[in-house]
Amino acid sequence: MSSLESLRQLLQQSHHARPDDLPEMAMRAAPLLDARALVIYLVDHQQRLLLPLLGGSAPARDPIDIDGTLAGRAFSTASTCVSASGDDGVRVWVPVLDGSERMGVLEVVTDGPLADRSVDDCAAVASLLAELVVTRSSYSDTIERLRRRAPMQLAAEMLRAQLPPLTFSTGHLIISGILEPCYDVGGDAFDYAVNGDTAHLALFDAAGHGSSGGMRAVVLASIALAAYRNARRTGLDLTATYHHIDVAVRDHDRYGMITAVLAELDQRTGILQVISAGHPSGIVLRDGKVVKVLPTPTALPVTLGDRRPPVVVEEALEPGDQVLLYTDGIIEARRSDGETFGMERLVDFATRAVADQLPLPETARRLVHAILDHQDDRLQDDATVLLVEWRSPAPPHSDRETINAPTHQPLETQS
Repeated sequence: MSSLESLRQLLQQSHHARPDDLPEMAMRAAPLLDARALVIYLVDHQQRLLLPLLGGSAPARDPIDIDGTLAGRAFSTASTCVSASGDDGVRVWVPVLDGSERMGVLEVVTDGPLADRSVDDCAAVASLLAELVVTRSSYSDTIERLRRRAPMQLAAEMLRAQLPPLTFSTGHLIISGILEPCYDVGGDAFDYAVNGDTAHLALFDAAGHGSSGGMRAVVLASIALAAYRNARRTGLDLTATYHHIDVAVRDHDRYGMITAVLAELDQRTGILQVISAGHPSGIVLRDGKVVKVLPTPTALPVTLGDRRPPVVVEEALEPGDQVLLYTDGIIEARRSDGETFGMERLVDFATRAVADQLPLPETARRLVHAILDHQDDRLQDDATVLLVEWRSPAPPHSDRETINAPTHQPLETQS
């Protein structure tokens, strides 16, 4: 058989499918791929576990740790991994990707080794299942309930509904963000958009924590996000965008306070423009080393923007450069003995991640987990990261062609 018939079958069923129907749809497609079973696993919000989406004739499965497992390696590296043959057959672990966003993995159970063409077919089916997971989630809470491992507080419910996907790539540029804690945020938020040649990036940290303070901070962050998108979609430049956000938040709460980083990156030239409104400085990494600590502050925090004009800092990136933006919850994370995570430890982690050639979203995941481990999983403040990698200059818009990225990376086998 080929993937064409399995894709056709999945598409035909998808028009009236609920998320609850996806496990059975995958199982029905399995024989068309010469497989015994196809089992969908989705990542939890903290990105520590792969959780089976079960139903219909899908076999019973337990959650799988991301760290230290073959399935987790497929998720972490976004590459297909194959287990050795055993009494129960061969398992192929295929990343379930919505574009560059890691949704989970697909377990393919077969009687024997698969040819490369068959692995390609599995990757194609996994890609379609990823699209179905995302689109079906708009009409049901099934996926969201599965991915939650703890009750979501109201403030977190409000804010997380406004965040963009964690990862996006144009082929020339990749953006990845992550926010902790997952279930009880205190006012951090990030946003991005790629319009034509320009990547727009923003990081916000609204003052206020605890139950009432956290809700106030989330409301302020929500207004900042809405004002940022409004300014971006109106076509305002970076300076005008800063003032637009400042006025919007001040009109709602004169005594509110938000630190922020607003940035724009030209995909053709690598020119990065940044306004740092009372926010921690970002860093530029090149060849595994920190080559630039971006100046800060270059503007007053939001609601104070009428007192001093902002200054836009410009930095010329080179292909392969990474920009790390973060909130103060990263470097100010404290252990029980009072030791902070600190800038030195942050730089050391980032340079080692570059040396290990980790995918950008995996770097973000491991960094935030390192922060959590430093504080024994008890954050005193939100810890938010926005990572950007400028891979290569984008060609002039008129000369662009569709980027044909491979559907999967080389197989990885474990004996």
